[in-house]
Amino acid sequence: MDHKSIEELTLNHWQALSTVLYDGWLLRFADGYTKRANSINPIHYSTHQLLEKIEFCESLYSANQLPTIFKITPFVHPIDLDSKLTERGYSQVDLTSMQVMKLDALREPTTSSIVITDGATDEWINHFCRFNSMKEAHRSVMERMLSGITFRSRFILFYIGDQAVACGFGVIERECIGLYDIVTEKSYRNKGYGEQMILHLLQWGKLHGAKNSCLAVVANNAPARRLYEKIGFKEIYTYWYRVNQ
Repeated sequence: MDHKSIEELTLNHWQALSTVLYDGWLLRFADGYTKRANSINPIHYSTHQLLEKIEFCESLYSANQLPTIFKITPFVHPIDLDSKLTERGYSQVDLTSMQVMKLDALREPTTSSIVITDGATDEWINHFCRFNSMKEAHRSVMERMLSGITFRSRFILFYIGDQAVACGFGVIERECIGLYDIVTEKSYRNKGYGEQMILHLLQWGKLHGAKNSCLAVVANNAPARRLYEKIGFKEIYTYWYRVNQ
């Protein structure tokens, strides 16, 4: 699967609440919950003048009481967009590594204390919010976003005894399972629980036709990057955001 297709999958799997297609750019809105769902994705060719387009986006996000955020990937159009945004005073934040792995030699998990559901249950959402200390105002937004996933998905909780210690979810599209919201409770990190949970999720994906997997990890998250490298993920490209503060 080519890199641009991977980028399309991540847009499909992390749904915004609303979108605007503007001269080849995809503008996403989700009440401010995550940059991924509240940013401009310049994925197609443009016909309008660049400054005109940037100003249009700034006015629209401002009208929605949101900062203007551009997601900068190797596939942006025009190719000099990042430098133009820099000149305009946009800051670079959240350098992120996009990673992939083939599932043909996937290891089997060695523990089985999991719960997998085909939707984001109240239990899953409660634990995810607890692990991330999520603001209550964002919970309903996240619930609406997750309910909008079109493709086959599974949500997983990993337990130690009766204590949920890790969670995440996966979405299968085009023989690839994308992994999202992978998180382990702070006091249980670096004990191998996240690895076991991910292996379970990948095995589910493989069982249902996935041949590859993809995920995104913030570049400075060294523990997570070590975990994904141990499982077998490799970086294929990086992206970042430009934010007009």
